[in-house]
Amino acid sequence: MSGGTQLRRSVIQLYKELQYMGREYPGGAVYFNTRCKKAFLSNKDETDPAKIEMLLERGRFVQKEIEALYQLRKYRAMKQRYYDTKEMDQHTKRIEEFIKGL
Repeated sequence: MSGGTQLRRSVIQLYKELQYMGREYPGGAVYFNTRCKKAFLSNKDETDPAKIEMLLERGRFVQKEIEALYQLRKYRAMKQRYYDTKEMDQHTKRIEEFIKGL
């Protein structure tokens, strides 16, 4: 298998993974997918393997950033569900009063 077909396969795989990840994007799947498609189409005529490899690395970086965004969103949702801020404030006040009494 030549280097060109391997790069092409990598680009297609990255595109599919990004499209799949875009389904849960906070701005909406349509918004993400159109921006992703636009980015890939703007570089479709690139033939330099080094430049293509650089673009693939950039795409993988974007992929990792999106994963981090999703993890942060899940963490915030869990925190909202399980930690009541009023209750935490009451506990903090009690602890402060206890410390003052010492």
